[in-house]
Amino acid sequence: MTTTSRTGTLPPTLDWVEAFPAAITVCDREGTILSMNARSRATFAKAGGEALLGSSLFDCHPAAASEKIRELLSSAESNAYTIEKDGVRKLIFQAPWFLDGECAGLVELSLVLPPTMPHHVRG
Repeated sequence: MTTTSRTGTLPPTLDWVEAFPAAITVCDREGTILSMNARSRATFAKAGGEALLGSSLFDCHPAAASEKIRELLSSAESNAYTIEKDGVRKLIFQAPWFLDGECAGLVELSLVLPPTMPHHVRG
């Protein structure tokens, strides 16, 4: 198993990425979707799933979200938040990936959170 990708610009991936139990979606600096693991393709099946590879993130996000994506691509900073849809809570984590020391795009991880989750403060 390998992560589905339409471009050779991503470094080779390990098989664990494909089966990882969280959606992993990767885009380039222009917001073009380069890679989606199995969970990502399933998560976005109604929007096209694997057919989204090569398309723009900006075509499937509202203006405010598109602006945030542009900010993240420009600043090479991370963004994290939680959402709830149909009673399922998820942690969304977006972070830059780098090629030759330059921000080459974003990776988004979407992880389902358990209904109750402990929080620990460690010193």
